[in-house]
Order: sequence, then C-alpha cells, then structure tokens
Amino acid sequence: MDWLFLAIGLVILVAAGEATVRGAVGLARKMDISPAVIGAIVIGFGTSAPELVVSIQAALLGQPDLAIGNIVGSNISNLLLILGAGALIHRLGADRQCYWRDGGMMLLSAMALTCIALWGVIERWQGLLLVAALLGYIAWSLRSDNGNAAGGDAVDALEQAPDRWPVILPMILAGLAGLIGGAHLLVEGAVGIARNFGVPESIIGLTIVAVGTSLPELAATITAALRRQTDLALGNIFGSCSFNVLSILGITAIIQPLPFAPDIAGIDIWVMLAATLAVFGLMAGQHCLTRWKGGLLLLGYIGYMVHIADRLGTV
Repeated sequence: MDWLFLAIGLVILVAAGEATVRGAVGLARKMDISPAVIGAIVIGFGTSAPELVVSIQAALLGQPDLAIGNIVGSNISNLLLILGAGALIHRLGADRQCYWRDGGMMLLSAMALTCIALWGVIERWQGLLLVAALLGYIAWSLRSDNGNAAGGDAVDALEQAPDRWPVILPMILAGLAGLIGGAHLLVEGAVGIARNFGVPESIIGLTIVAVGTSLPELAATITAALRRQTDLALGNIFGSCSFNVLSILGITAIIQPLPFAPDIAGIDIWVMLAATLAVFGLMAGQHCLTRWKGGLLLLGYIGYMVHIADRLGTV
C-alpha cells in the first residue's frame, strides 16, 4: 500500500500542479499582470507548490528530515537533472537581466540556506527573514520588469490557460485541493517505505520525494526546450529554486522550526550549493547552457545518486 500511495500521490501532484499553474496564469491575465511577471513569479511559484505542501505536512507530522531533504533534493534535481536534460535537448539561453536578477537570487538563497545549516536549525525568526527576502525579490521583479520576451514565452507555453472567472477559480481551488491530497499520500507512502526498509527519512526526502515534487518543473522545462523557449526553461528553474528556499522553508519554519539532519547539513547542503555555483558559473559570459554543459550537469547528478546509493549501503 505504501508504494501505491506513493504512485497515486505523485500522479495527483503532477495533475494538480498543472491545474494550479494554468489557473494562476489565467488569474494573472484576468488581473492584467505583466507577462514577464507571470513567467518569473507565477510559474516559478506554481511549480514549487508541491514542495510547499509536502514540506509543511512533513513538518507538522514531526518529520523535519523529510521536509528539509525534500527542498535540498528538489534544488539539486532542478539544477543537475532538469537543467541538464533540458540543455541536452536544446541550448538554454537567458537574457542578462534574467541571469543576474533571477540567477543571482537563486545563488543568494542557496548561500543563505548553507549558512543556516551551519546554525543547525531553521528557527522561526530565520523563516521570517527568508519570507521577507522573498517579498523583496517579488517587489524587485515587479519594479525591474520591462515586458521582455521571457514573459511572452511563458504565456505562449500555457496557451490553454482559462480566461473566464467560472473556470479560473474552480481550477485553482481544485488544483490546491489536489496538491494537499496528493502530498498527504506521497508523504504517507514515503515514510512507510522508509520505515519498512530502514531507509533514513532524509534519504527518502532527497531522492523519491524530491524528484516527485520536481516533476512540474521537469515537464515545464522539457516542454520549453522542445519549443525553443529557453528563457522560460531557465526562468522557471531559477525562480523555483529561490521559492523553494525563501518561501517553502521560510513558511514551514515559521509554522514549525526545522532542525537539520547531520547528513544533510554535512553533505547534501554543500552539494546543492556546488550545483548552484556550477550552473551560475557555466552560464557566465554568454549566459547560456550548451549541450556539453548539460551533459556535465547530468553526470554530476548521476555521481550524486551513486553517492546516495553508497550511503544507503552504510545504513
């Protein structure tokens, strides 16, 4: 039953995440929000919604390792697996503003989380600071928005978004309900598997749950790469990684302080920081990820999975 719960939860999360994003884009259009803001904020936050619900539920159930592992693992998957796969499909490029604003915020949030990991626990006051930084990032994005092509690509990629209130609001509500229900099933299944096989919850959060909740980002990135909408692919990942740290861990820590598991604080948080620095560094200069760079990122993810397998062998 645990595996069934896990599978059903993942399916519901993907479908609910899609409905939530499309409803949010429809709402943004209806309220006449700039297309660039839709791409940088709405889609980035929408594809992070599964991580938000999973982390909050895990924290409330007394499983902080799963909550933090989910976010750290999701960011590692986003940067190494998803961007690597997208770059192999098509060269991923971003404009200078996206690189410095969204990529820079992603880097700053990763550095902030690494410093907090050295502290050993995400306290409520630290969660408040993370959420405050998120609000500042949103305000910065709104002020610096100039209606560039990235936002247009984001809208074009979701041309099926609803445009009528009787469809928009039910779609958002149904999506949120699905996220909550799917997240509950996924957490129940993942914890059951961890207990049955003696696998630490931190490892489950870093692998199965992290990849599962990153499926909306994977789908959006692959679709954008296939459609040659590379700025959407990069903007989605940059925004999602920032939202994961600033919004999800910030909000979750305000609800329930989160202690770091020793293996996450000692190993995985540094892998996340290294992956962030690698992507930011590889894009320096021409602000793009070519196929060979994507191959390097994928090799990095494979190496990380081999390391996870070795850790399981010592449990």
